[in-house]
Amino acid sequence: MKAPKKLIEVALPLDDINREAAREKSIRHGHPSTLHLWWARRPLAAARAVLFAQLVNDPGGERGWDSRKGVTKKSAAAERERLFDIIRRLVKWENSNDPGLLAEARAEILRSWRETCAMNKGVPGFDPNVLPAFHDPFAGGGAIPLEAQRLGLEAHASDLNPVAVAINKAMIEIPPRLAGRAPVGPLPPGEDHAMFPRDWPGASGLAEDVRRYGLWMREEAKKRIGHLYPQVEVTPEMAAERPDLASYKGQKLTVIAWLWARTVPSPHPAFADVQVPLVSSFVLSSKPGKEVWVQPVVEGKSYRFEIRTGKPPKEAENGTKLGRGAKFRCLLSGLPMEQEYLRAIGTGGKMGTRLMAIVCEGARGRIYLPPKPEHEQIARSASPQWRPTAQLPDDPRNFWTPAYGLTTYGDLFTDRQLVALDTFSSLVQEARQKALADAKASAQFPADSRSLADGGEGAQAYADAVAVYLALALDRLTDICNVCCRWERTKTQVRNIFGRQAIPMVWDFAENNLFGNAAGDFQISLGSLLDGFGGLPCGYPGMASHADAQTQAISQGKVISTDPPYYDNIGYADLSDFFYVWLRRNLRGVFPALFATMATPKTDELVATPYRHGGKDAAEAFFLDGMTTAMHNLAERMHPAFPITIYYAFKQSETDTSGTGNAGWETFLEALIRAGFVITGTWPMRTELGNRMIGSGTNALASSIVLVCRKRAAEAPATDRRSFLAELGDRMTEALEDMKGLEGEVSPVAPVDLAQAAIGPGMEVFSKYSAVLNADGSKMTVGEAIRLINAQLDTDDFDPPTRFCRDWLRTHGWTEGPFGDADTLSRAKGTTVDYVKDAGVLESGGGKVRLLRWEDYPEDYDPARDRNRPAWEACHHLVRVLRRRGPTEAGKLLARMPEAGESARALAYALYVLCERKGMAQEAAAYNELVTAWNDILAAASAILAAHPRQQQGTLF
Repeated sequence: MKAPKKLIEVALPLDDINREAAREKSIRHGHPSTLHLWWARRPLAAARAVLFAQLVNDPGGERGWDSRKGVTKKSAAAERERLFDIIRRLVKWENSNDPGLLAEARAEILRSWRETCAMNKGVPGFDPNVLPAFHDPFAGGGAIPLEAQRLGLEAHASDLNPVAVAINKAMIEIPPRLAGRAPVGPLPPGEDHAMFPRDWPGASGLAEDVRRYGLWMREEAKKRIGHLYPQVEVTPEMAAERPDLASYKGQKLTVIAWLWARTVPSPHPAFADVQVPLVSSFVLSSKPGKEVWVQPVVEGKSYRFEIRTGKPPKEAENGTKLGRGAKFRCLLSGLPMEQEYLRAIGTGGKMGTRLMAIVCEGARGRIYLPPKPEHEQIARSASPQWRPTAQLPDDPRNFWTPAYGLTTYGDLFTDRQLVALDTFSSLVQEARQKALADAKASAQFPADSRSLADGGEGAQAYADAVAVYLALALDRLTDICNVCCRWERTKTQVRNIFGRQAIPMVWDFAENNLFGNAAGDFQISLGSLLDGFGGLPCGYPGMASHADAQTQAISQGKVISTDPPYYDNIGYADLSDFFYVWLRRNLRGVFPALFATMATPKTDELVATPYRHGGKDAAEAFFLDGMTTAMHNLAERMHPAFPITIYYAFKQSETDTSGTGNAGWETFLEALIRAGFVITGTWPMRTELGNRMIGSGTNALASSIVLVCRKRAAEAPATDRRSFLAELGDRMTEALEDMKGLEGEVSPVAPVDLAQAAIGPGMEVFSKYSAVLNADGSKMTVGEAIRLINAQLDTDDFDPPTRFCRDWLRTHGWTEGPFGDADTLSRAKGTTVDYVKDAGVLESGGGKVRLLRWEDYPEDYDPARDRNRPAWEACHHLVRVLRRRGPTEAGKLLARMPEAGESARALAYALYVLCERKGMAQEAAAYNELVTAWNDILAAASAILAAHPRQQQGTLF
């Protein structure tokens, strides 16, 4: 069997992919992720690029650029650049559903497949007319299966988590099965058929029916529970006290949200019978010119809240909170209330709530009103008939409410919210029955009485599908309709619970109006879900299944790309129970097997969670054993013609002076190697939103490493440490030259990504052997191999002054150091301190030596008059000009010293690695910018040299 190298095993246009992946994280309108929340989804751009490069043969041929007649290194590079151009266009959000571009990409994939089949004539599984299907065994939010489907493959998604399976069914399974149907539901009042198209391509007809039945649900719910959401009439008395309300006198305003404060008994004996508020901030709006805040007014043993406008006083900023953590002051006595006190009150059932303010919709923005007793009374009159009773997990890192008495999922909702959500749940079932009757009355459905779960395509399956999306819309609503939602004072709206991958304890919370035509309205939630329909491909079949990655057989003979759990970062099973309790209530009749259990499966979830496994060591062993089993299952079942691609989220801050490495990363690599994989590539992808809440001041996930793996030969031999190091040195030298683009034949990897990308070729050498044996006979560990790979990044052949400066920077940074140390180091590097000083890169005097920063280099520098110019000097002059005057001016400088260009660029790579390991972020950024701007700098320099050739101009390459 012959398996040509795939493009992803050789090169990628990484900068282009990362740029679009990062950009996509801020796109929500029309994005399939709006169907339902799932944590840490991969950007569609990254998934699409990885899959394309995984499916397309590298132009270099089966064994290298010279393996086919007529293929040269230069022609292979040109062909590779053509494939890069397809990727660059594919990853742009605007091109996601471009039919011409997708047809071009699919044709390229099919061409590579047929080329591979021609090499394997007669081998089972190599039919040139049938592309292998795709499978993701850890499908999660469904980004990867969706993109496989978009690229023309039959897509299979499986997951242990029922919530993830339901999302994948909605994304890849249901739309193609029920595509091309016209809507059957009655039009909402005020609409007519002339507003709609005659044809309903793809899932547009299904989406329209979801809209129609969803709007019917909202109106029915308003009839049944609208009395629980009263308006506020602006009385003459209110307007007299508030000039800003004068224009609203006599009007009834729609409430956007009710703002509540949690309360506890005062710790002071004199006020022990009074519930005092726990408020993190009294500021309601911080918009310039529209500032609003709450003024608590104390009257003896009681208090009330009033609304003030204008710039708030300093004391309003922190409410009754005292510093960080759960610590507040008593509003009446001023006594502090420590965390232990609050926990005792909460677990004792003595914590209450009090209405603090009402937010209404005005003609020109939000209107803030003081609490009204009748509104508080109406809210407390709600009496839910059902509430979730499932217990929240004992996980204090991610679930903060149980410590304060909120121990069940039902405790995360007010009684009014529970009544509303239960009412909408009942309406999902009623809408399903209405859709069934309307579909039966339509002539467009086949005589198929099977349900959606049984593979049906008739009226029953269609009604089930409508119910699935309505249930997802309601499930989305719970994210912003609970007691852990805070009021966002900058955007003046309710903020959802999952701003981070945890359930926080919110002291002053916002309760939205489900009929307020703002964030938190069911119609808004429904609209966000419908936006995602436009991005769903319907041309190729898909299937979502409930399966354990360790035992599933779905992967047999399929292309595999997957995003498995990340060691101990996020416990999705626990988090998703928040949604599961509602999905189960609404969809147990549609998918009885999927929602058979009371909660999501926890025991087999592959996350190293200490609280679940009785300690850190046991949790790590569980993860390693389980992930090894899952990966071995994939290695045995994957299609042999394709590598497998695996995403692993890497914590950027987990690097130190020894290089890139951490326990989770090493454990995961160990699992892959034990499972029988050879790691042939590692590509860093910018897949996380940099400003998300979990990233603020934390060691957060900043990027993913996409690992490219092949199955290791069963007869793979062992090797010794010395042989491994020799082979590693040769492979890394070649790989680093390619990654840096030193010969201009592949897209260069930016310095910020180099350490992670370099792990790929290094681990390829390590993992192709059954074992690497140390001198004492012990097996080399993955961690030791990574450290040896990282050491390869420090090798270079720079000039002596540059080597001196690099090592001085490593030891002393930019601070002064003793002349004696500098003298010793310079001699070891084959130079002298005076010679380095003469180059203009350091200052020496008074027994001290200090490297000059790029800011210290002279502005009037003239390369023509410089007879002592080490790579260090050239690099920092280019950094200076680039940062102060841009790439064009830097190109002009390079044109005057073209022979220094390549060494300067190579040095920028090396210095980025050094500064990043030492935590010198600003310096690292400067070197990264020089490399990433190099093409622009080079183009400017080349244009100048072409117009004004020098007699001896050297080379830019």
